Amino acid sequence: MATSLDFCGLHLSSPVVMLSGCVGYGDEYTRIDEFSNDDAGALILKGAYASPRPGNQPHRIAETASGLLNSIGLQNPGAEKIINEILPDQKTSAHIFANVCGSSIEEYAEVTKAFNLSPVSAMEINISCPNVKRGGVEFGNNPEMSQKVIRACRQETDKPIIAKLSPNQTSIAESAEACIAGGADGLSVINTVMGMAIDIKKRAPVLGNTQGGLSGPAIKPIALLSVFKVYKVASNHQVPIIGQGGIYSPSDAIEFILAGATAVGLGTGLFYDPFLIKKINAYLIKYMKENGFDTIDQMVGLAHKTS
Repeated sequence: MATSLDFCGLHLSSPVVMLSGCVGYGDEYTRIDEFSNDDAGALILKGAYASPRPGNQPHRIAETASGLLNSIGLQNPGAEKIINEILPDQKTSAHIFANVCGSSIEEYAEVTKAFNLSPVSAMEINISCPNVKRGGVEFGNNPEMSQKVIRACRQETDKPIIAKLSPNQTSIAESAEACIAGGADGLSVINTVMGMAIDIKKRAPVLGNTQGGLSGPAIKPIALLSVFKVYKVASNHQVPIIGQGGIYSPSDAIEFILAGATAVGLGTGLFYDPFLIKKINAYLIKYMKENGFDTIDQMVGLAHKTS
């Protein structure tokens, strides 16, 4: 009995993946005593564009009921600096995935090409980035555009490509199908849900960018249903899912696996409990032993058998 698994041809020692934006470039939590990135199966770097981006104006973060709004604006130093100056300092047994961003299809391809020559094991393609050639509309809200982005990235690398799907669209299952057709090896489900907060004293939006991405327990039911829907498509193509969105406890992680996720992503949950990875790993072993499972694969998607 073990928590290790195969994901897109990569051996992960744990099904837990540390999510982009929440772990910086792999060093955010390492200053905490007894915390180790090695407890996770993989960590996903902060999003990278071809050129540096300053990010959005403050405020950038606002707590909400059972959640957190963020509007960082994908601040980053650019792919080349990440590859040449930041990645060489990362020392962990966990796999490192790049998070590829772009304001055009050409930029997505450029960033993918750059990371292809780096030590990263896989690339998560953040198709929730705005398409400047289409008036700022998110690529991920249009299955056809999503497919074009994934296909362009596929041409630049043989490493596993994971498409990060937005919940802010009509049919996430249709988007999943399009990304798989474009060459995606895996799917991240879901990205944050768009929302806002208003300061009633100032009578103005709290966030400098007005809107931001909502994460945390408030979006768990949305994320869980999205994984459930996408699994019906992904399983037909044997494409694995990283289930994410509102996981705050070991039992939450089990729910996502039963819904169809092969791996589970932790982001905001680590802000509240940096040792949640260890707790999930331990609980998984206990749950598997009590329920007669030898591998995590035996649990994936079991909720569909009774639906």
